[in-house]
Amino acid sequence: MAARKSTPRKVRLMSKVKQNSAVPAWVIVKTKRRVRTNPKRRQWRRTDVRVG
Repeated sequence: MAARKSTPRKVRLMSKVKQNSAVPAWVIVKTKRRVRTNPKRRQWRRTDVRVG
């Protein structure tokens, strides 16, 4: 990826970084372990980020 990124691309990448977080512990406790994993979780090496 280019070292010089445009601002819209940076914004899209930042949103992908935020999306890639794990489910918080309090959510797991609140849902009685029904919600354990984040289905949108992405591994940086395996899956490509389509941000354009």
